[in-house]
Amino acid sequence: MLVLSRRESQCIKLGDAIVVTVVRLAGDKVRLGIQAPADMVVLRGELEPFSSPNAATTGEPHNRRIAS
Repeated sequence: MLVLSRRESQCIKLGDAIVVTVVRLAGDKVRLGIQAPADMVVLRGELEPFSSPNAATTGEPHNRRIAS
C-alpha cells in the first residue's frame, strides 16, 4: 500500500483517467473529490457493488458522486 500526505486542494493522479482531490479537512474527517470516467464504478469500501451493471441507467439508486 502506498501512503501519501496531501493538503487541501492537492491532487493525486491514478493512471491517465482518475484524479483524487482533497476537497476539505475537518477534524478527523477528510472530504475527497474523485474525477473518473463515467463507465467506472466509484463505490465506498463498506458498500456492496451494484446488483446490476446498468443500475445507473435504470434509475436504481447509486453511490457515485463525481467532483468537478
